[in-house]
Amino acid sequence: MSRSIPRTALLAALSLVTAAGATATVFGTSAGAAAAGCKVEYQITNQWNTGFGANVIVTNTGDPVASWTLEWSYANGQQVTQGWNATISQSGAAVTAKSMSYNGSLATGGSTSFGFNGSHTGTNSVPTVFKLNGVTCNGATDPTTPPTTPPTTPPTTPPAPGGKADNPYAGAKVYVNPEWSAHAAAEPGGSRVSNQPTGIWLDRIALVNGTSTTMGLRDHLDAALTQKGSGELVVQLVIYNLPGRDCSALASNGELGPTEIDKYKTQYIDPIAAILADPKYAGLRIVTAVEIDSLPNLVTNVSGRPTATANCDVMKTNGNYVKGVGYALNKLGSIANVYNYVDAGHHGWLGWDDNFGASAEMFRQAATAEGSTLSNVHGFIVNTANYSALKEDHFKIEDSVNGTPVRQSKWVDWNRYTDELSYAQAMRTRLVSLGFDANIGMLIDTSRNGWGGAARPTGPGAPTSVDTYVNGGRYDRRIHLGNWCNQAGAGLGERPQAAPAAGIDAYVWMKPPGESDGASKEIPNNEGKGFDRMCDPTYTGNVRNGNSMSGSLPDAPLAGQWFSAQFQELMKNAYPAL
Repeated sequence: MSRSIPRTALLAALSLVTAAGATATVFGTSAGAAAAGCKVEYQITNQWNTGFGANVIVTNTGDPVASWTLEWSYANGQQVTQGWNATISQSGAAVTAKSMSYNGSLATGGSTSFGFNGSHTGTNSVPTVFKLNGVTCNGATDPTTPPTTPPTTPPTTPPAPGGKADNPYAGAKVYVNPEWSAHAAAEPGGSRVSNQPTGIWLDRIALVNGTSTTMGLRDHLDAALTQKGSGELVVQLVIYNLPGRDCSALASNGELGPTEIDKYKTQYIDPIAAILADPKYAGLRIVTAVEIDSLPNLVTNVSGRPTATANCDVMKTNGNYVKGVGYALNKLGSIANVYNYVDAGHHGWLGWDDNFGASAEMFRQAATAEGSTLSNVHGFIVNTANYSALKEDHFKIEDSVNGTPVRQSKWVDWNRYTDELSYAQAMRTRLVSLGFDANIGMLIDTSRNGWGGAARPTGPGAPTSVDTYVNGGRYDRRIHLGNWCNQAGAGLGERPQAAPAAGIDAYVWMKPPGESDGASKEIPNNEGKGFDRMCDPTYTGNVRNGNSMSGSLPDAPLAGQWFSAQFQELMKNAYPAL
């Protein structure tokens, strides 16, 4: 995706980040109770502009505890923006971090750690007093008995095949892309989210090595090493350059023609794999979201379906989507620190009975193509670059109004699912039944599915009919579930976080908020990106969106380019609110 920040300026900024990094060890004052005690190490792992990352190590020097709460206060207005391995809340200057279910037990001498990202306004002094379960930490000498250190990831499942972490996001920070962060921070109010981690879209060959105005893959990985510090760090890559890419749309078409599978392998996947396999980057956890919106097209948009296109028929016949995905999974999955997540559409695309099972079978076919095996798939990602609500609270698929099931409402239209969480969990179950590893996890892209602001319903709609009940209560305010381009009224969704629900490895912002889905009018370019009427706010629709208005924002640039008006709208309608 195109960006316009000079590469030299970015590299200069990265060197500044390195210089700003600091580590501090802090001990509290004397405790008031002999039976309790603790030692806290507060480490600033990296620092940039108005943001910073921190790691906190808590050692219990008193009696064993079953759960813990750590408290401290900031002196300079710092704000915690994202945390992991603890539930962190803040009221004014006071911060409270509470243990998770899997790291609350601390024996005498036992330690655990958690981390977070935060914001500051220039001064970022280290807190001087910490309290563990209400008792001020005293920094007592460690006991002579060996410490018992609880795991930093949930001990509910064994390690995945190949020694990889079961959930790469657990206990890890996630890379903040300096290019996206600079765009976001330059927007009024953008500093509230500019330190959030987002995906890096490698949507053409040139972006592997970078250009005069964009960072290349190595640039990003080097920057990630700087941000990593002493803990774990995830880098999120979107692998997105199949031959004949996105056969059912135009805005996201790519540079490779339908038959250029060899070029895809040798000039795109192979160079990416060579970089990721460099031992220099072995300490990073590389998450790949593999080929967005590709395989489902071979199920839903081919002959025999009302939404069929000639281009999708071509890609099903020549097999290059399946071959490309299989090749990518095989090459990338063989690298010890790479975690492949295959794109699995979203509930508003694949949630119908005749799409759901067939798509799961298609994912299995691709995962075993070109020498790949199911073990090369660590999980699946849903809702990538889409707007489907994470969870609809005001109506359920089992509900009925005056004897009419919710499934018959115009909005649900016989879909089996009402939101992304229920769809992701169900798809995971189906995939495991087809032979995928029982420990596969799901990612949900929540970058633009918050649907907050004044239009967010606070309860169900009137039960006068099934349509008034559903429409009055649904968070997703799109005109139609089939609308996908630069949607008006959308908002930032749940902030990125690890292990938020059963079977879900993480909520992620894989689509960087503020990067356009496509141009609202034809714009000549050398990236292969066409003009799709679904990005035109005057378009009255087609069979894919029930012949409804497109609901898109006006004056949008090419896909991937910065779209200030969209970013402002996403912040305004964020839920949870900023």
